This record gives sequence, structure tokens and C-alpha cells, in this order.
Amino acid sequence: MTAISAEMVKQLRAKTGAGIMDCKQALSDCDGDMEKAVDFLRKKGLATAQKRAGRETSEGTVLSYIHMGGKIGVLVEVNCESDFVAKTDDFLEFVKNIAMHIAAANPQGLTSEDIPEEVVERESQIYRDQALEMGKPEKMLDKIVDGKINKFYKESCLMSQPYIRDPKLTVTDVLNDLIAKIGENIQIRRFARFQIGE
Repeated sequence: MTAISAEMVKQLRAKTGAGIMDCKQALSDCDGDMEKAVDFLRKKGLATAQKRAGRETSEGTVLSYIHMGGKIGVLVEVNCESDFVAKTDDFLEFVKNIAMHIAAANPQGLTSEDIPEEVVERESQIYRDQALEMGKPEKMLDKIVDGKINKFYKESCLMSQPYIRDPKLTVTDVLNDLIAKIGENIQIRRFARFQIGE
């Protein structure tokens, strides 16, 4: 059994933003292994986020972000349960970071349901044609197209995109971590991205 030092708890807190007792418990449960403790806390955070998912989010903020000297602009609405949380630094920083992410990553929708059917059909046809040109067998086409469409969703939908500030995490991961830290349901409701010439 590894002794859990205050320094280890401090390091884990810096990595995860979790509370002191949660960090101490995670390190204790994971026998002092920092990486396992991070994963342990993230899973716990995900469970917390799922528990809170049904709660109403009628407060929040709308934030605008202008990038590249006025060449790209983003409006994003993020909701939470209370006006108190909507004014906290953690919440506002998250909203600002999401707006910056949208400016940089140019998502086409929040989730796969937001991508118009005609866009998905067009992409599917392109992938099918590419596979045929490469001489892939007819019976493999559906599997290839499905795989490419899943990759397209991952790259095009905000919630599944790799987060620009930490590509090991998705936007959903970052949102769930914030829900676990703040203790309220939080939802990215909608966004609009404008770019000169588009």
C-alpha cells in the first residue's frame, strides 16, 4: 500500500480540479498511481454527469467571440441550472473556451442529429465512389462507408470533436468534467459561427 502524500493530492487536484477528499480517495483506491487516479475521477465525473443529465437548465449565458481581427465570429449559448453557477469563473471560462473551439474547429452541428440528411447522403456517396475507384470489393462498401461516416461525425459534430486545448479529450469529456466539478447539469444549447466570405 503506497502512502498518499499531500504533494500527490495537490498534483492530482491540479490535473483534475477535483476536491481534496475525492483526490485522496482516488489515489488511495488506485494505490498511488496518478494516471489510474485521473481515470478513476473522470469515470466518477461521468457518473455524476449522467445523474444530473435530466435536470432542467434554464439559466446560463450567451457569449460572443471574435477571432482574427473580425474574420470569424461565434455566438454560443450554454445553459446551467442556476444563475449563481452562470456567473462563476469556471462556467464562464468553459463557455469562452467552447466559443474559441468553435471558431477553430468549425463544427457543423452539436451532434450527428444536427447534420442535415442531404449532407450525410452526399458524404456517403463520395466515400462509396472513392472505395470503388480504389478497387474495394462490392460487399465491403457498406462497412467502409459506415466507418467513414462515423469518422465524419466525430470530426464534424461539436460534442465528439477532440477538444482544441487538450486533443486527448472530446468536448463531451470536458463538459462532463465541468458538470462533476460544479455539481449542476450544464448543456451546450446552440451555436452559430460566421466567417467572412462563407
